[in-house]
Amino acid sequence: MSTIDIREVVKEKYGEAALRVTSGGSSCCGAAAAPAGSGCGDPITSNLYDADQRGELPETAVLASLGCGNPTALAQLNAGETVLDLGSGGGIDVLLSGRRVGPTGRAYGLDMTDEMLALARENLSKSGLTNVEFLKGEIENIPLPDNSVDVVISNCVINLSADKDRVLREAFRVLKPGGRFAVSDVVTRGEMLPEIRQSVLLWVGCLAGALEENDYRNKLAAAGFAEIGVEPTRIYRVGDAREFLAGQGIDVDAIAPQVDGKFLSAFVRAVKPAGCSGPGCCG
Repeated sequence: MSTIDIREVVKEKYGEAALRVTSGGSSCCGAAAAPAGSGCGDPITSNLYDADQRGELPETAVLASLGCGNPTALAQLNAGETVLDLGSGGGIDVLLSGRRVGPTGRAYGLDMTDEMLALARENLSKSGLTNVEFLKGEIENIPLPDNSVDVVISNCVINLSADKDRVLREAFRVLKPGGRFAVSDVVTRGEMLPEIRQSVLLWVGCLAGALEENDYRNKLAAAGFAEIGVEPTRIYRVGDAREFLAGQGIDVDAIAPQVDGKFLSAFVRAVKPAGCSGPGCCG
């Protein structure tokens, strides 16, 4: 599948999720706990935000969350900083970041899907925040200047890109020297047969093109980052999603040995070296 095809599939999926939320439904893989028997028992995207965080936000921002972690809980965000969320969706992580950095800080959300941007801007209007802005664009071509952001966050979106090297180079470009990369993403652990990966895509719709964890580290280093770490936050067992897999006609027991424990949500972090102001300066 080409880069353009992948981008269009992602836009369609997330556009549909936004429309479901605005019409009073759920995104299905939302941040809120899925109702029993709903068929939305996705172990990757459920129960990521605590009650206090959900209480700070419009309900539609929570329902539209399609992430695999909670980067705002894991990343260090300080008052007065500028934060950029790659693939901001309904805006949950941008709004939480806006509250964390306070009125002297700034939080940007970047998304390519018109429906999600409309939902995010509606959620912003309900939030009362004045230090948040949502931008339309692609994470491979960030519409912000060099050295303009203190922290780049993202929630299970970089794995959806067909050109991850470019995404990481762009994140490096917009970060200020000393700036931090702090994202939640799905990664894989160890070798896996291609046919197994394709089958499991039916389970982990948010997995898509997830990188092997060491490959992720290598790509960050190639983009110029230092102090790289990949910290597992959830390790997935086939039993976590048995009901969902069975509903897709997959023989769970047949694939269990090859995939159990090999997919994980992780907090991926790195730093742009303090003396580095442009691409290639830290190689």
